Amino acid sequence: MTSDVAIVAEGLTKRFGDLTAVDQVNLQIPRAGIYGFLGPNGSGKSTTIRMLCGLLKATQGSIEVLGYQVPKDAERLKTRIGYMTQRFSLYADLTVMENLQFLAAIYALPRKSRGDRIAAAIDEYSLHEQQKQRADTLSGGQRQRLALAAATLHQPDLLFLDEPTSAVDPQSRRDFWESLFELVDRGTTILVSTHYMDEAERCHRLAILDRGRLVAEGSPKDLMREIDAIVLEITSKTPRRVQRILLDLSFVRSIAQLGTRLHALLSPDTEEPEKQVRAALASAGLSADIAHTEASLEDVFVAATRFQTA
Repeated sequence: MTSDVAIVAEGLTKRFGDLTAVDQVNLQIPRAGIYGFLGPNGSGKSTTIRMLCGLLKATQGSIEVLGYQVPKDAERLKTRIGYMTQRFSLYADLTVMENLQFLAAIYALPRKSRGDRIAAAIDEYSLHEQQKQRADTLSGGQRQRLALAAATLHQPDLLFLDEPTSAVDPQSRRDFWESLFELVDRGTTILVSTHYMDEAERCHRLAILDRGRLVAEGSPKDLMREIDAIVLEITSKTPRRVQRILLDLSFVRSIAQLGTRLHALLSPDTEEPEKQVRAALASAGLSADIAHTEASLEDVFVAATRFQTA
């Protein structure tokens, strides 16, 4: 493993009986950046994260994290990583301060610096007013900040976040991501799973998973530029009628309505796509404005997960 790579996985596979949850996934995740896993429920995101941090043994494949072999060196790796689960997992009947004090002991932080680290975490994640408040009385955003404070209390080199913003409001999600970029500026590597397109677009690099397989990988910008589809924007006064006509065309893979506009994904080998769409609409007595447009990350996701089985 080179010094600029945090995680390397080759042929990573996990089976549960007859179910293959993760299927031959290869990863090379660079240091000091945010690497995202994007995929629907059941795509293998959480299972992959659990294997990478040593909580789940792979059925097949090899894993190296921060120079450690997993699962062989999983115990030694624990002090170098942080893990924030999808569901709030701290002690509900303890206060914010008590949770952080407990975790400081679990992480075996030196007693002389323990108080300073806790104070710094409370300051960084704006938990001053909640120090004496029980965790089960916190709002969703406050719980999220506490969970992140706890996961980073020992200043890990690598942070795993499993759908960490699934139960918080948009402003809390935005603030949370600002905190992640602050961590990256200090050299922390972050692997985060999500099903929010706006969050996926914030990642430096992105892996799209579908039914356990890695179906696309790269920077969000590159993925949008290199989408394996033709993207058309169609504007009409009767978008629902237009949509029904176009979905019957063999080369139209997907259509999403955005107000009076339709965002259509067509097979990449479609010849004269605008001409064909106009002809189909004209035969039905319909007209529309049609133009090529840039792909969105949602388009990339649809193309990667649906076109593979088309």
